[in-house]
Amino acid sequence: MPGVAAVVLAAGLGKRMKSKLPKVLHQVGGQPMVQHVLDALNTAGIGDAVLVIGHGADLVKEVLGPAFSYARQEQQLGTGHAVMQAEGSIGADCNTVMVVCGDTPLLRGETLRMLLERHRESQAAATVLSAVFPEPTGYGRIIRDQSGNLDRIVEEKDAAPDEKRINEGNTGTYCFDREQLFSALSQVMPNNVQGEYYLTDVLKILRERGKKVQAVALAEAEEALGINSRRQLAEVDGIIRERVRERLMEEGVSIVDPRTTYIDAGVMIEPDTVIYPFTFIEGKSVIGSDCRIGPFTRVVDSRIGKGTVVRNSVMLESEVGENCDIGPFSYLRPLTRLSDKVKVGDFVEIKKSTVGRGSKIPHLSYVGDATLGEGVNIGAGTITCNYDGVNKYPTVVEDGAFIGSNTNLVAPVTIGANAVTGAGSTITKDVPEGSLAVERAPQKNIPQWKTRVKPDKQ
Repeated sequence: MPGVAAVVLAAGLGKRMKSKLPKVLHQVGGQPMVQHVLDALNTAGIGDAVLVIGHGADLVKEVLGPAFSYARQEQQLGTGHAVMQAEGSIGADCNTVMVVCGDTPLLRGETLRMLLERHRESQAAATVLSAVFPEPTGYGRIIRDQSGNLDRIVEEKDAAPDEKRINEGNTGTYCFDREQLFSALSQVMPNNVQGEYYLTDVLKILRERGKKVQAVALAEAEEALGINSRRQLAEVDGIIRERVRERLMEEGVSIVDPRTTYIDAGVMIEPDTVIYPFTFIEGKSVIGSDCRIGPFTRVVDSRIGKGTVVRNSVMLESEVGENCDIGPFSYLRPLTRLSDKVKVGDFVEIKKSTVGRGSKIPHLSYVGDATLGEGVNIGAGTITCNYDGVNKYPTVVEDGAFIGSNTNLVAPVTIGANAVTGAGSTITKDVPEGSLAVERAPQKNIPQWKTRVKPDKQ
């Protein structure tokens, strides 16, 4: 949106979190809490954002990347001081500044758009987003005059007893005329209990100048919930996940038991897929239509094609084609790639491997650093011996090959198309196309073995 920039306050230490991680990087709904704020700004059409960072500044920049501007607040001297640090990073074409807190991830883009529209329509110098809280402890109180207009905002530590009984609180989200904002900030002084530069003092200064200042109330106070403790982190995480589940169900996804299903905000699932209880779908996972996922399944940063079934399994950073059958108790580790109609059965582990269309690894096998062609069958108990203690080596099994049960494929090794390995073999050399490879010691039977064994002591 032209002419608008956002300042995101993300410098706080978050002492009550008791963590070495910057507060705004703690995850809710599978994303750093500040990422939800940035997404809401983007939904509102505000793509130009300056993040004011302080505690853990380098880590915040590393996580969020170069898409944003950053301003450092070396000393945390209050919200007004934080906004002062952003002045030089705001583009010259900006005439409206929106200020939001990086620890309010429940704010919706539609709410921020409404605030901006009300601010512009009224031609106010400043518009604050307020909310009526059932329990306003911790929030600055909105003080209105006899006509119901905004008079001032009083921080809780500076509030008188009668002011503390007011339920309308400041959400920490504002729109300002840029010129008026920074002109007033230059007059703010730290004359308060905290010894900080309060952004709320700007509103008082603007009113004294005769400028229009207003408060616009949220319809749902829940949106304004901030995070200052682990308890609040869990509470907000639950709300975001509930939003995700509701959205997916409205879009045609069946969730058998929403109370025991955990889906991150960045997940995409197509209609007519069913998610069973005790399933976790995390990160940027994408699941096609007509799938059956769960129960007791974890999917992280993976893609699953339509019609695939995944039961009681773990899938990490993998890609699975259409109409595959995974599990129960399968483990797909990062860089696993399955084509369509692949079967991966119980107690099978696959790592950094590609499996061709229609191939089967039904049970009790390990496949690592391997390439399997189409129509391959891997017998029970087969493993690729891909690691010699120093290096990893590849295994190639070409189209139509049949690997007998309990085969050890010692990499590097290639099994040719339509070749067969005998059960119990340890294959250390390449097997030509269409060949049978058997590697076993001759069976030796010792007669009368029972009579030759010393009897157990009675």
